[in-house]
Amino acid sequence: MNTAIIIGVGPEDGLGGALCKRFSSLGKHIVVAGRTKSKLDAVVSAIEAAGGVATPYVVDSTDEEQIISLFDAASGIGPADIAIYNVGNNFPGRILDMKADYFEDAWKACCYGGFLFGREAVRRMQANHTGTIIFTGASASLRGRAGFSAFNASKAALRTLAQAMAKEVGAEGIHVGHVVIDGLINGEKANVNFREYADKLGDEGMISIEGIVDAYEYLYKQAKTAWTFEVDLRTALENW
Repeated sequence: MNTAIIIGVGPEDGLGGALCKRFSSLGKHIVVAGRTKSKLDAVVSAIEAAGGVATPYVVDSTDEEQIISLFDAASGIGPADIAIYNVGNNFPGRILDMKADYFEDAWKACCYGGFLFGREAVRRMQANHTGTIIFTGASASLRGRAGFSAFNASKAALRTLAQAMAKEVGAEGIHVGHVVIDGLINGEKANVNFREYADKLGDEGMISIEGIVDAYEYLYKQAKTAWTFEVDLRTALENW
């Protein structure tokens, strides 16, 4: 059984959880990775209840040894043909008020962790000359915005890293993709942590999780003769 390694998994009703369930429905053993064991266990339970197979791993995406151990453990389950880096919470703040370590933490979560994850995925996929690696981006991947310099710089760096990786390993049969999510995702985080803003936008103003997951599946299923590097997603109401 092939594995799908998905890191940055939070609540079941979030993008990471939805990605895990979708790729489980495609017959993958899901390696569910994130920082909070209770959330990982909830996603694993949902997958198992639907007849799938999943294994949780508590991992710090910025710790090189932990990322290597994650891929070693996944290799013991089966070959990974899809790996998704879904890490990178928002890091708001004004440049003049920002501590250097705060900026560094943003870069580590959004970009450095993506480098570690992508490198280990490539190392495992090279032997079979096949596989897909997808990085989750945001509006910040494409443009700077006042009050979000740390997040902007980090997400833009991740996008460039992903593009360079795509060009390095494409000829080896490894497909690297980047998904720009331009707007608020209609999931637990928005509806709990940003309730007032979510109510203002309404369902039509927030991006559907299932619609986002459709894009990841689309990238995964593309033939080598017609690969896409980047997909950007937003609602019809988004001012972009």
